[in-house]
Order: sequence, then C-alpha cells, then structure tokens
Amino acid sequence: MSDKTKTHTPKDSHYARLRRAHRDQNVAGEAARPVKPANPGRPAPPDRVRLYGLHTVQAALGNARRRHLQLYATRNALNRLEIDEAALPCPLEIVEPRFLDQELGSDAVHQGILLEVAPLEPSRLADLAESDLVLVLDQVTDPHNVGAILRSAVAFGASAVITTSRHSPQESGVLAKSASGALELIQYVQVTNLADALIELAQQGYRTIGLDSAGENELEISLDGRRLALVLGSEGKGLRQKTRETVDVLARLEVPGAIRSLNVSNAAAVSLYAARRYLRS
Repeated sequence: MSDKTKTHTPKDSHYARLRRAHRDQNVAGEAARPVKPANPGRPAPPDRVRLYGLHTVQAALGNARRRHLQLYATRNALNRLEIDEAALPCPLEIVEPRFLDQELGSDAVHQGILLEVAPLEPSRLADLAESDLVLVLDQVTDPHNVGAILRSAVAFGASAVITTSRHSPQESGVLAKSASGALELIQYVQVTNLADALIELAQQGYRTIGLDSAGENELEISLDGRRLALVLGSEGKGLRQKTRETVDVLARLEVPGAIRSLNVSNAAAVSLYAARRYLRS
C-alpha cells in the first residue's frame, strides 16, 4: 500500500490524542510556573562606587589616588588577597557570600569581596603631556567592551582612554570588573565635545587616526609622528561624521578572512599593538 492510501487505525488516533494532551499539559505547566526574578542587588549610594572581584579590588586597594571607604570580604577571599588586615586603608567587615549576593545581585561575579570607594578624580587632556599613545572612543557604550579596552590599553602602554561624558559608561563595578584592575592604572578621561578634544590633542602634537573600514590606507601605513591618538567608533554605527571630519586621517585594519569586521575591543587591541610596535621602531 502506498503512503497516499495509508489510513490511521482508531488505536493510532487514540495514542496521538494522548500524546497531544500530554504535550499541551506540559506547555501549560511551564507557562503557569512562576519565574524567579533576578536579584539586581542594592544600588550604591551616589557618593561611592562598588568594586568587586579579586583582581579589581586588589588593584583598587593599591591605588593611592583612591579614597577607600569600606571593605566587605569572606575569610577565604581575604586569605587569597594575601593582604595584612592591619595595613588595610579602610574598615573591614568579614561577611558570608550570601551577603554579597544580596548587595551586588545575582549577576555579579564578586569572588567573595566588595570594596566601596569614592569615584576617582576626573582626569583632563592637559594631564597627557608625557604620553605618546592614547585611545579615543566615540560613543562606545557597553561597559564590558570599554573595560576590555582599558585592559588592552594598559597592556600596550597607552596612558589614557578618552571618551565622551554622554553615551559612554561611567565608573562602575561592571566597568571595573571587565577591566580587571586596569581602571586603577590608566587615566579615564571624559570630555564634553569629542571633536574639540581631537583638535586639542592635535595641538598637543598627536596624530589622530580614525579606525574606519572605509579608510583609504591600512593602519600601518597611516602611522606617523611620535605621538598617536587612535580613535574607534561604536559597534554598528562606527565613527560619527563629525569625528570622521576632525581626525587627521582615516585608516582601516586589513582583515583578509571571511569575517570582515572585529568587535571594538578586539579592534582596539590590534590597533594598539600596531601603534606600539611603530613607536618602538
């Protein structure tokens, strides 16, 4: 008998109905089951920043520019830091992990430690007098990406990451954790007008290079002078038109593979590597 003429027996129909009823019951049960809401944690007071994670807290404790307010730690985390309790720059309270979960929320990978600090004093472009390499971000908004960029900037010897005061992440626990201590080791400069800041950098002797897939030359060919400011735009939109018009040159990262673009934090690391090699030559 062909498939077209095959018929279903009453027994087949009976089992099909049972399977369908069982499936519908499971779907209804899933929909009715209450979803446990995520714990967002308690907001930090406006006059302080909450830093968490071993590397982040250790770097902050060693930063003389920081004003340290309160340290919360499990006994295990404190032992891993290998810090003399008597030498701590702020009061210490030994807590249980659940206390940190409640304070920071379920998404925070705190590793058993939380440090409350005052925000860092703002850095200015005028503070970059001795620097040969800086990174400029044109409205890169994701704190995870900016944190990763801060880490790469420190690794390749850049002295500052410059962003806009709007449409850029402020100092926070998420930013600091993503930077894994780098926020304490580099100047994080926020400016009101990026085009004006690029002009000021040019007046200080920086060659401002905008990274853009439509750049006429490869980045390596565009490197010139002894002071470099690499400018990267947000993912998706890239550099804004005003920024493109203000930089000295637009350059591209040559990407020969099937994927023609990089995440902004990866592009920052590659361009910083190329710039540092040029400056050492």
